[in-house]
Amino acid sequence: MLFYLLRRLFQSAIVLAVVAFGSFMMFRFMGDPVAQLVSEETTLADRALIRQSLGLDDPLIVQFGHFAARVVQGEFGLSYQMGQPVMRLIAERLPATLELSFVAFSLALLIGIPLGVFAGLKPNSIITRVIMILSLAGISMPTFFVGLLLMVYFGVELAILPTFGRGETVDLGFWTTGFLTKSGWLSIILPAVTLGLFQLTFIMRLVRAEMLEVMRADFIRFARARGLPARRIHFRHALKNTLVPVMTIAGLQFGSIIAFGIITESVFQWPGIGLLFLQAISAVDIPVVSTYLLLVAVIFVVVNLIVDMLYYMVDPRLRVGAK
Repeated sequence: MLFYLLRRLFQSAIVLAVVAFGSFMMFRFMGDPVAQLVSEETTLADRALIRQSLGLDDPLIVQFGHFAARVVQGEFGLSYQMGQPVMRLIAERLPATLELSFVAFSLALLIGIPLGVFAGLKPNSIITRVIMILSLAGISMPTFFVGLLLMVYFGVELAILPTFGRGETVDLGFWTTGFLTKSGWLSIILPAVTLGLFQLTFIMRLVRAEMLEVMRADFIRFARARGLPARRIHFRHALKNTLVPVMTIAGLQFGSIIAFGIITESVFQWPGIGLLFLQAISAVDIPVVSTYLLLVAVIFVVVNLIVDMLYYMVDPRLRVGAK
């Protein structure tokens, strides 16, 4: 397992290096950083001095070396728009994104897996057909459209749930959470359902497909021939083998929820890193944009690594292949 882990770490380091280079190259194509730092009255001589102080006159490879060295040290510069350290801005908004992602992913798993198991065990029932029709709607509708529908119905027509913001939060020193207030829980319902709906339907359809395939396997027929109870066959043998590929896909989906919840955060004005990213793009705030891209890469790499390790422990074929 140690060799497997080292190989995955090496691959992850290559991915992060490529993403870091891509983030660095954004400085070359998103505009002149000096133009974001000075006013119209700044003279050409002063602009030249600023460029020299920032190292923008150095060769490209030298600039990338300085950029990579700062990234390794956790230094991502100042936001052009807000004039604050980028890591402080990210740290302030990351709890909101992680809490929203956690609730959305929990809903997707807790509802999607049981529905998928039911649809796989009873593929011809009327309830299964209704579930599959609704899942097509859930997987086809755009996220912003789902969010707007929920806002209009539950926020405007019924007026029972907030339609924007995070509600009241409690500052724990190292973390700001809305899980300790009533308004925080009410505020997270609509964005969490909006963000988790696609993941829910995707996981449900995946579990159903895997259950249908596993139930036709020879070891299931053998278990029935031995006279094992149906509940034991379904939930101990079939479900266990179904969740092995689902675990891999679910890990990637969790990374996607964190990284690509931008639309949901924008619709509900959720104060997370996704909304910060959109604001940075509109203001050409290059340090914030590049830091967000690196953070997304780190999230995917870490989630992928964890899933690979779990998959390695669950699936004996990987251990045999490694040997």
